[in-house]
Amino acid sequence: MIHNKGLGSRIFDGFNYIFLMVVTLLTFIPFYYVLVASLSPVKQVLTSNIILWPDEFTLDAYHMIMSNPSFVRALLFTLYITVTGTLTNMLFTTSLAYTLSKKRFRGRRVILILVIFSMLFSGGMIPTFLVVKGLGMLNTIWALLIPGAISAFNLIILKNFFLSIPESLEESARIDGCSNFGVLFRIVLPLSLPALATFTMFYAVGNWNQFFAPIIYENNSKFWTLQVVLRQLVIVGDTTGYGQTVDDFNKAAFPETLKYAAIIVATVPILLIYPFLQKYFTKGVLLGSIKE
Repeated sequence: MIHNKGLGSRIFDGFNYIFLMVVTLLTFIPFYYVLVASLSPVKQVLTSNIILWPDEFTLDAYHMIMSNPSFVRALLFTLYITVTGTLTNMLFTTSLAYTLSKKRFRGRRVILILVIFSMLFSGGMIPTFLVVKGLGMLNTIWALLIPGAISAFNLIILKNFFLSIPESLEESARIDGCSNFGVLFRIVLPLSLPALATFTMFYAVGNWNQFFAPIIYENNSKFWTLQVVLRQLVIVGDTTGYGQTVDDFNKAAFPETLKYAAIIVATVPILLIYPFLQKYFTKGVLLGSIKE
């Protein structure tokens, strides 16, 4: 049966559409401006004569960015950290969440209390730094992987999601001869793709945007992520080493085009992950919300 919406409902829907369009524009316009400015000639950027489209396209700023060894090294290192860190996050989070979802596991409630306690109370920056230093992880890649290996919030949501999977499926698999690992990889994980894809994206975005940890734990620039190098360029204004043709540009505008190009390079790769996970994302966010 089709129910016609009343006038009040249609007005409410109309305001919702308008509000969402305004929010979308406010979100999209700054990004679009940065993209267009990065592709615009220096003169046009200097005169702020950018409206919807550049007068002519130029890739000079991108050429300068990609010709800088420090920027390229940071880009490749960030890609490595994103892949390695996300795999580490998912391995630890999935393993612990699956274990805690089993009521037969002794001590699970104590561990859950400790996990929740870590969400509410933190040791702080200095104690955490001392722990990382005491473990000998300063100026190593481990300082970027181990301290944030598990998100307590993601762990609890994923644990609740595993609880929603009927135990009868696991019992049937064990009757057929599956081991605990067989049950996990053949039954549980395939049924958990929406949740796993969602948390994979959350962890990937967090690893790609790592900034605080490299600043605190890494004195060696080879462990600097793209966000740290981007800060040096955008905030500090350090354009040293970005090509030999700086003099061909207006020195007042060249750093601006360089910043815009760097922002695009630092933003677009992580945005490309979402289309591949989109079909799982909406469903995954809503799942795992049952109470034990």
